[in-house]
Amino acid sequence: MRALLQLLRTGRGWRVGGPAAARLPQAASAGSGPRRAMALYRTEERGQLHSQDYRIFFKNVAGHYISPFHDIPLKVDSKKEENGIPTKKARNDESENLFNMVVEIPRWTNAKMEIATQEPLNPIKQDVKDGKPRFTANIFPYKGYIWNYGALPQTWEDPHQKDKSTNCCGDNDPIDVCEIGSKVLSPGEVIHVKILGILALIDEGETDWKLIAINANDPEASKFHDIDDVRKFKPGYLEATINWLTYYKVPEGKPENKFAFNGEFKNKAFALEIIKSTHECWKAMLMKKCDRGAINCTNVQVCGSPFHCTPEKARSLVESLQSQETIHGGHEKRQEKRLLQAASGRWNGDLSGRERLRAERSMAQKDHAHQKQIFWRIKKYSDQVN
Repeated sequence: MRALLQLLRTGRGWRVGGPAAARLPQAASAGSGPRRAMALYRTEERGQLHSQDYRIFFKNVAGHYISPFHDIPLKVDSKKEENGIPTKKARNDESENLFNMVVEIPRWTNAKMEIATQEPLNPIKQDVKDGKPRFTANIFPYKGYIWNYGALPQTWEDPHQKDKSTNCCGDNDPIDVCEIGSKVLSPGEVIHVKILGILALIDEGETDWKLIAINANDPEASKFHDIDDVRKFKPGYLEATINWLTYYKVPEGKPENKFAFNGEFKNKAFALEIIKSTHECWKAMLMKKCDRGAINCTNVQVCGSPFHCTPEKARSLVESLQSQETIHGGHEKRQEKRLLQAASGRWNGDLSGRERLRAERSMAQKDHAHQKQIFWRIKKYSDQVN
């Protein structure tokens, strides 16, 4: 528990310029304007983008692999600047309303990227549906997601605990964030956000809270303090949010989503209480005090947790995953080669039904261009044989 309390006092969140790249640290800005986040978290891409093997892993400033779910602190420490020099005590509650957000999906994009909660160290991956990487449909008149979408670390919506506000259990994920700032962010960025309000989405009977927040370093961030400021300075944005969340799963054959409180956005104070509750659920999970189900709680920095591991162990976990991907990828290529050889009559003995099925499934999971290429090559060989 002492380690968990220490995490609540952790230093400022750190920002990364995008997958597999880190920006150089920026000096703290002078005056009362927003402070710049330091590039103390880095990301590392593995696998091919928009494939089932693609992952974005996170590293700290020491170069150690960490979990964005468990090791990045929830709150931003307002007591220190980036260079460690203590600052004056804040005159209002703004400093208490700064949280770290892990960006999963940039605005105007469709790839359904998410923290892999069931994998060691919880990298960002693309969700898979029907054996293929998932892309969210466009909801007219928008292109992709209408905010920078992500999650607050060190939060968890417990699927075994009914929310007293919605009377529904949680969705088993970190709490979601819709960031409404002016900048299009990148997957893997860790930014500071100001919480403005919250919306209670009921997704297939589960509570799926959606926080409304703004990047603390946005040029207009100083205008926004609560949910009513969104209505004032970004008219129509909240209505668009309701519309998008209502219909975004309909093209997948699912029903329209519903909302608690008749779709009413709750204010900042309400949102902060929800964050506090989900953080307590996360702490219970990390200390093995509740049923975590399939959630992987491996972490590097929560020393009091039964799931804590050393940086060396974390590195070996990532390397073992990479080895598995390499073996799996080589197996797929061999299966495709055998199928092509069988189709052209160059394979001694035809493939078994199971082998053919596995090879065809392997090809179906490739990107569209590659799949078309394989199809026409098979057709060409088949025509020659016939």
